Amino acid sequence: MERSLTMEIVRVTEAAALASARWMGKGQKNEADDAATQAMRKVLGTIPMQGTVVIGEGEMDEAPMLYIGEELGTGSGPNVDIAVDPVEGTSIVANGSWNALAVIAIADGKCLLHAPDMYMKKIAVGPEAVGKVDVNASTLDNIKAVAKAKNKQVEDVVVTVLNRERHTDLIAEIREAGARIKLIDDGDVAGSINTAFDDTGVDLLLGIGGAPEGVLSAVALKCLGGEIQGVLQPANDEQLARCKEMGIEDITKVLRMDDFVKGDDAIFAASGVTDGELLKGVQFKGDSLATTQTVVMRAKSGTVRFIDGEHSLDLKPNLVIEE
Repeated sequence: MERSLTMEIVRVTEAAALASARWMGKGQKNEADDAATQAMRKVLGTIPMQGTVVIGEGEMDEAPMLYIGEELGTGSGPNVDIAVDPVEGTSIVANGSWNALAVIAIADGKCLLHAPDMYMKKIAVGPEAVGKVDVNASTLDNIKAVAKAKNKQVEDVVVTVLNRERHTDLIAEIREAGARIKLIDDGDVAGSINTAFDDTGVDLLLGIGGAPEGVLSAVALKCLGGEIQGVLQPANDEQLARCKEMGIEDITKVLRMDDFVKGDDAIFAASGVTDGELLKGVQFKGDSLATTQTVVMRAKSGTVRFIDGEHSLDLKPNLVIEE
């Protein structure tokens, strides 16, 4: 992939964040998602690439845009796989809560897992604990492994878990182990990424979340030197058949980094829609000015950039960024 794509995709997540942030706290998550999706698609169409959506808003008959299989870009430039989540945490935006992101990941063509839209059991860690955890190991063993890898006491380890009824037993196991818990209402891509940044205070992500979000998290963690493992959790025969249609024959297989994203090159970008531990959300200032904060990273170079953007809303701000 060309290095220039790193900055091009920043425009994509900034556009989505600016569009969806208008709906913050208004209780209308579908409207927030639709605004972000339209903005993201518009900017993607201006980028010099031959892109194919492999993680999107759904199938062609379910989503009017950014559907799986959709081709995006100008038609020139590198051939890439695209994974998108225009708003990772639509309910977060609707409620005006924390950690909503506009997210995109790209990799060389045929390199991203075509993850079916179903649940996945996951474990994610930052660089210190790579190779030390196992998604099929006990909760206690994984917490102990992370504590040892990070030179911490077990009671100082912070585990991020989606606040869902399905995690009742998991939460009890974490508490019994003596570790601390950060419950999140949505947004386990943010939860996964936070394990790789010391300032967030998060050491480990555990639990069951969306499989497409697992792919996005894997690209980010590949750039950051972290790790995610996953096991698909099909709920019925239809979902089982869907896995096989997408080339996943062994449902019990532990998916590792090279299963999620092959090759040595991938790019990830996320812009804050609402405030979070890692990124500030969109702020609308006086005189038709808005600000964004974005993190963009590339696996091949190991580069991580935080970009503060200022956007004149009178001048189609989504097409220009300022560092």
